[in-house]
Amino acid sequence: MKFNKPLIKTLPNKINSSTAIGILLSILLLIFIIVFAAHNPLSFINLTGLAIVIGGTVAATFLSYPLRDIKHSLKSLKFIFVYEGLNPQKEANEIIAVSQMWFNKDKLAIENIIENINNPYLKTGFQLVVDHTPIEDILSLLKWRIARLRAKEKAEANIFYSLASYSPAFGMLGTLIAMTNMLQIIELKDIAGISYNMGTALVTTFYGLIMANLIFNPIAIKLERRTEQRIMIMSMVMEGITLIADRRSPSFVRETLKSFIIHYDNELKD
Repeated sequence: MKFNKPLIKTLPNKINSSTAIGILLSILLLIFIIVFAAHNPLSFINLTGLAIVIGGTVAATFLSYPLRDIKHSLKSLKFIFVYEGLNPQKEANEIIAVSQMWFNKDKLAIENIIENINNPYLKTGFQLVVDHTPIEDILSLLKWRIARLRAKEKAEANIFYSLASYSPAFGMLGTLIAMTNMLQIIELKDIAGISYNMGTALVTTFYGLIMANLIFNPIAIKLERRTEQRIMIMSMVMEGITLIADRRSPSFVRETLKSFIIHYDNELKD
């Protein structure tokens, strides 16, 4: 089975305001640290330390995950900057329309509307109902699709959690390397060499902490948040499909979905 299409319908994408604010505040924080909290702003620029942290973090990630998972996680980055406008009301309207047709035993109308549904999750549920599939089997398949989505997107978030754990570790590695070099030249009383290695030792730890806490951890949390929002709507769809299969009245279906949307409205907004 292929799942190339999104499992839920979305509104046109727009800029994610919380991400934009977070990036702006992060930049302001770094400017404050470098300009106002440092005696020499150039002391925070250390290509050696940066190479150790970035190179080690990326290498460890490629050792930990297959290339396919890494590619998927990189593709998911766009959802950090662009808010995916979820539209539960659109799904609810389609479910209510089909429930009315099913209640009136207008199977032909349902088959026609199914052909125009782009949401594969919703389309599958309707088709199973029309085919008189046992409700237990319908729920089993729909729950499996939800579990599959959760597992896939959790794997994408876990890659960024791994990056967040690796970067401080390699920052510490850079510190140890620089300290070792410093101990080797300390007897020579090479002040320039000692200062350079001391700077590298401290700045690599700084790089690792910044990357972990201002880049990788926030990205992972954002992706997990998106997954939970999508699963909320899929759960609503599954509930609607179940009610239709049970031949509940369209008014009952409408009120149930309405209650769901009202209850989770705040959760579905970024």
